[in-house]
Amino acid sequence: YLEKCMKSQDSAGGVVECRITGVPAGLGSPVFEKLDAVLAQAVMSVGAVKAVEIGEGTEVAHMNGSDDNDGFHFENGQISKTSNHAGGIMGGISDGSEIILRAYIKPTPSISQPQETTTCNGKNISLEIHGRHDPVIVPRAVVVIESMCALAITDALFANMTSRLDYIQ
Repeated sequence: YLEKCMKSQDSAGGVVECRITGVPAGLGSPVFEKLDAVLAQAVMSVGAVKAVEIGEGTEVAHMNGSDDNDGFHFENGQISKTSNHAGGIMGGISDGSEIILRAYIKPTPSISQPQETTTCNGKNISLEIHGRHDPVIVPRAVVVIESMCALAITDALFANMTSRLDYIQ
């Protein structure tokens, strides 16, 4: 697909899925500092990211509550979830499950095909960008998405340190 894009002097977008493990339950807040909102803000600040999805994301609009709800059960002395549709964050607070986040990245606009634009004087013109341009930036975005998520989780960990005396180190 990318070879076809390169031959036609075009570009492609894509999706980066980030899975975050080891996050303790209880990070975030039910209102203003929701962990999913904090992660989304961090990831949306990355250039070319146009959407963020956590857990089942947009698929929940097509599900029933009985399908989407993540149940809990007690086994071997531990509470665990029966599913992870919420992607590790329920009600804005981490639930101890793996956090699953997807960043949707747009195709790079710097392509060698003629594109319509306008001058600052209002004259319509055609523009072609020449030189070396990547047909996709998604592979390079992986480490950036991971880093932004790590920063957001670290910040949430610091904010949560004083919520319990045994968390203070």
